[in-house]
Amino acid sequence: MGFEVGALLEKMNILSTTSDHASVVSLNIFIALLCVCIVIGHLLEENRWMNESITALIIGLCTGVVILLISGGTSSHLLVFSEDLFFIYLLPPIIFNAGFQVKKKQFFRNFMTIMLFGALGTLISFVIISLGAIGLFKHMNLEPLQIGDYLAIGAIFSATDSVCTLQVLNQDETPLLYSLVFGEGVVNDATSVVLFNAVQNFDLSHVNTSVALKLIGNFLYLFISSTVLGVVAGLLSAFIIKKLYFGRHSTDREVALMMLMAYLSYMIAEFFDLSAILTVFFCGIVMSHYTWHNVTESSRITTKHAFATLSFVAEIFIFLYVGMDALDIDKWKIVSDSPRTSIEVSSILLGLVLLGRASFVFPLSFLSNLIKRTPQEKIHFKQQITIWWAGLMRGAVSMALAYNQFTRAGYTKLRGNSIMITSTITVVLFSTMVFGLMTKPLIRLLLPSPKHLNRMISSEPVTPKSFIVPLLNGQDSEADLPAPVPRPTSLRMLMTAPRHTVHYYWRKFDDAFMRPVFGGRGFVPYVPGSPIEQSNRQFH
Repeated sequence: MGFEVGALLEKMNILSTTSDHASVVSLNIFIALLCVCIVIGHLLEENRWMNESITALIIGLCTGVVILLISGGTSSHLLVFSEDLFFIYLLPPIIFNAGFQVKKKQFFRNFMTIMLFGALGTLISFVIISLGAIGLFKHMNLEPLQIGDYLAIGAIFSATDSVCTLQVLNQDETPLLYSLVFGEGVVNDATSVVLFNAVQNFDLSHVNTSVALKLIGNFLYLFISSTVLGVVAGLLSAFIIKKLYFGRHSTDREVALMMLMAYLSYMIAEFFDLSAILTVFFCGIVMSHYTWHNVTESSRITTKHAFATLSFVAEIFIFLYVGMDALDIDKWKIVSDSPRTSIEVSSILLGLVLLGRASFVFPLSFLSNLIKRTPQEKIHFKQQITIWWAGLMRGAVSMALAYNQFTRAGYTKLRGNSIMITSTITVVLFSTMVFGLMTKPLIRLLLPSPKHLNRMISSEPVTPKSFIVPLLNGQDSEADLPAPVPRPTSLRMLMTAPRHTVHYYWRKFDDAFMRPVFGGRGFVPYVPGSPIEQSNRQFH
C-alpha cells in the first residue's frame, strides 16, 4: 500500500513538473510575440491601413493557426482566455492611464456631451440591441437563452472599442473630436459593465414596471458610487503624499504609492460590486490634478512613462490574446453542425451594432449642437460619421462579458451559449479587422489634416514644457488657464454662458478649499538641500 501511495505521489510530481515547464514555455513564447508585435507596429507606423492593435490581432491569429497545426487540431492558444485575467490585471492600467493622461480642460469642457453619448447613448444602444435580439433570436431555436441572456447581449454589444480610431486621431488637430471619442469610449465601457452587472443582479423572469425602475435605480447607484469612490481614492493619495513628503527620502515610494492606491481603488470597487472602470478612471483624473503635482519632478516623469508603458503593453497583450483564443477548437466544434445559424446570428448582431450606434450618435449630436454657440463647438456631419464609425468596433470588453454570461470557467457544452460565444468572436474579429483597416483612410478622407491649423481651437496649446518633456503635456499648465470670466450679474447671463461660469466657480472653489488641503498645481515638493521645505510648510 505504501509503495502504491509513493508511486502515485511521484507520478503527480512528474505531472506538476511537466505542467510548470509547459507554462514557462508558453509564457516565453507569448512574451516573444509581444516583442514582435511592438517591432512590427513600429515598422508599420506610417502605414495607411495598419495600426498596432490590428497587427497584434493578426499575429495572434497566425500564431493560433500554427499552434493548431502543430497540435494536430487539439489546441490553438498558449493561454486560455480568462475574464479574471482581463478585468483584474489587464484592464486597470489601460483605464487608469486614460484618466491620468486625459486633457482635463477639454474633457470637462465637453463633459455633458461625453456623458450624453457615453451614458444615455449606451442606454439607447442597449435597448435597441436587446429588443432586436429578443425579436430575431427567439425564432431561431437558440435554446436555452432567456430574457436575462437577451438583455446581457444588449450590454455586451453596447461596449465599444475605440482604440483603432484614437490611434489615428490627433488631439491637437481635432481636439473636440478626440475628446468626444476618447471620453465616450471610457464612459461607454463603464456604462456597459454597469448595465451588465445590473442585469445579472435581478430576477428577470417577471419583468414589470417595478423591476425596470429598480434596474434604473441600481444603474444610477453604481454609476454615482463608483465615481465617488474613484475621487475619494485620488484625493486620499494626494493628501498622504502631500503631508508625508515621500520625496525627501525616495521617489520610488511616491511612484509605488500612486500605483498601488490606483490599483487599490479598482479592487475595492470590484469587492463592493461597483463599476471598477469608472472608479479607476476618475481616480486617474484626480491623481493627475492633485497627486501628480505633489511629487518630485523625477517622479512626475517616471509616473508618466510608467503608466503609459503599462497601458501600451496591456493593450497589445489583449489583442494578441484575443487573436489566439479566437481559434479555440472546442468552441467551434459544438456549432460545426449548424454553420448557417452561426453566420446568421453574427450578421444580425453586426447589423444591430450598426443600427444601435446610429440610433443615438446622430440624434444626440443634433441635440448637442442646439446648445452650442460657436461653429467650432458644434459637431459637424463628417465628425458625426467619425464618432459613429469609432464606436462600431468591438473588443476585449465584449469578449470578457460574453464569457462571463455564456460560459463556466471558459467552457460550455450548451449549443445556444456556444453560438453566442462564437458569434461574439466573429463580430469582434470582423469589426476590428475590417472596420479597423478602413479607419485610417476614412478619417483622412473625412478629416484631412489642415495646413493652416488653427491653434486657438485647441484648449491645450503647445507650451515650452511640452517640448522639454513630451509626455507631460497631457497635464494642464499654467499657460493654459483661461482668462478670468466676469462674475454673472443676472440669471440671464448665467443661463447664456453656463459653461464658463461653472468653470469659473470651480476654479475659485478649487483654489480656496481643495488645493490648500490636497495640493496640486502651485505646490512644490520637498527637495533635500533646498529652501523649498520651508516654503512648503508656509503653503500648508
